[in-house]
Amino acid sequence: MKIDLYRQALKEIEDWDQYLLNESCLPGPRANLELIEAVAEEGTEERFMRYLSFDAEKAPFGSATEFLPICGVVGLGSLIAQGNMKHCGLLRASASDIRWRIREGVALALQRFGESNMDGLLDEMLEWAKGTLLEKRAVVAALCEPKLLKQPKEILSVLQILDKITQDMLNTENRKDKDFKVLRKTLGYGWSVAAVSDPENGKKLMEKWFVNEDKDIRWMMKENLRKKRLVRMDTDWTRNWKLNLGVE
Repeated sequence: MKIDLYRQALKEIEDWDQYLLNESCLPGPRANLELIEAVAEEGTEERFMRYLSFDAEKAPFGSATEFLPICGVVGLGSLIAQGNMKHCGLLRASASDIRWRIREGVALALQRFGESNMDGLLDEMLEWAKGTLLEKRAVVAALCEPKLLKQPKEILSVLQILDKITQDMLNTENRKDKDFKVLRKTLGYGWSVAAVSDPENGKKLMEKWFVNEDKDIRWMMKENLRKKRLVRMDTDWTRNWKLNLGVE
């Protein structure tokens, strides 16, 4: 696997920074995710914290240098997974970074935590779900990941968190806020990811929101109905709701 090759390379070189910049795939449409994972496995707390010092001025969006703080934020997930919970506050703050790749890194970091301690992640996400729009977005992006959705009790907890976040959207006053749109877009796929892991409860909760007349909720649920994963879960159910909501 590429990750293993990168991990071996990192063990053998001294100048990590230049190697990461050279192999980052940035500028470009997709950062080198395999290398990010390798850094998270092999890096140290000191290195992660130094990389996180590269703010938007030192490492602007789209630059190769942005790769370093991405590695730093995902590395926090490794530290938290090891029980170093003091870094949860910094990770939460990073969920509101102006650079979307850093925000994606937060989701990856939380998933690392969840793979090690799903109960701990769910407890943390209950708190984040009370926070800002971007913090809620991080919750959805982190939890709506198939590799985490294995145990029935945990899947139900994820569905309930999505339900609460969706409910809170109804009380958002400024619907033109870009952060609101980011959250809406994430929920536009997240519901379907969680639902297919628990069709009985997932369909029931989605139906609750299918009949809500709020225009943003309706947009979001229509987006979920367009996902092929729902067709694979229940073809007739998906087709009927598409017809009811006018989804092509």
